[in-house]
Amino acid sequence: MLKGKDFTVTSHLASSEADIPRGRESILSKSPSDIVVTCALRTPFTRGGKGGLKDTAAADLLVHAFKSLISRSKIDPAAVEDIAVGSVLPPGGGATEFRAAALAAGFPESTAVKSLNRQCSSGLQACADIANAIRSGMIDIGIGAGVESMSSQYGPGAVTEFSELLDSHPEAKNCKVPMGVLSEKMAKDRNITRAVQDAFAASSYQKAFKAQQDGKFDEEISPITVKFTDPKTEETKTVTVSKDDGIRPGVTAESLSKVRPAFAKDGSIHGGNASQISDGAAAVLMMKRETAERLGQTIIGKFVGSAVVGVKPLLMGIGPWKAIPVVLEKVGISKDEVDVWEINEAFASQCAWCMQELGLDERKVNPNGGAIAFGHPLGCTGARQVSTLFNELGRTGQKVGVTSMCVGTGMGMAAVWVKE
Repeated sequence: MLKGKDFTVTSHLASSEADIPRGRESILSKSPSDIVVTCALRTPFTRGGKGGLKDTAAADLLVHAFKSLISRSKIDPAAVEDIAVGSVLPPGGGATEFRAAALAAGFPESTAVKSLNRQCSSGLQACADIANAIRSGMIDIGIGAGVESMSSQYGPGAVTEFSELLDSHPEAKNCKVPMGVLSEKMAKDRNITRAVQDAFAASSYQKAFKAQQDGKFDEEISPITVKFTDPKTEETKTVTVSKDDGIRPGVTAESLSKVRPAFAKDGSIHGGNASQISDGAAAVLMMKRETAERLGQTIIGKFVGSAVVGVKPLLMGIGPWKAIPVVLEKVGISKDEVDVWEINEAFASQCAWCMQELGLDERKVNPNGGAIAFGHPLGCTGARQVSTLFNELGRTGQKVGVTSMCVGTGMGMAAVWVKE
């Protein structure tokens, strides 16, 4: 009897593994059971406390992303069975207001909603959760999303005080070390110089500025009209925000070299070579290929597989370095078979180090800049990367992309995607 049970479990695991395509030729082939994306978009990202979205609640950003997704994809809202929303800062995880946001956006009561928090990978985890729910047969159609209002919710209050038990465990205690402090420690530990960091950051700004000037973000951004209170005049007016407002022209390694370190007098990390505090939302519509074809949905790409790993809390920045090889192994491709990498720029130090250690072609990494230049609304980034990646692959006629990020408290996550 025990052997029979064991065989059943083993067979189930084997069939689950078989559901994930392996090898570049395999992942480029098309199957009715592919988990495809038919729409991916985001709001503009604006500067926390200063930008055009500073007075807009996270749930309101989400309503806009949902409405835009329904409008652009022409999906029947009643066909969407579940929505997963990644977010890091809201009290209660945002569960109540995100369900309300879905209803306000036009989804019926039959559409379920959940919130989740895996720190900076929350948006990607939301997409992976929906993909896996579809793959397992739990649902047919779902949305992976992410949102963050860092203007209203970022700060010490977002982290719970540790108990005596947690504080007494050295590695557990490291989970609450501030990101900037531990990234400074990592930069010194891994010998990532200020010059390297500033050069990386300047390149991100320069690529993002050119991409914005060339209109490369326009397709993924859904402009939003909101109330905005001018901090100087205190006048409240209605504005339409259509572009990321953190992107700045004329940033060079030399100009960044003059910025004072933020976390240590002799440190190397500062506001110019770390990700920006930002506000924004993103959403990704997912279903099986056979479902999309039956509904007449336009397929823009597919989700192949993902991986999540743990690393030392004080070395959380190395997360992509550990996660990327794991997901590549899962789908059976090499790093040289990846056309575009979207790796979150939490800090120039960690992103530059991961690129170097993995031996990635820097021309393929964040070709239109990254979070240093246009922002990192924590729970949103993983969902944002999907639209940015697919648009770049489409523009350049390429196929295979990877999204990845480091994760607070010591983790890394990565996923493989294929452009249709």
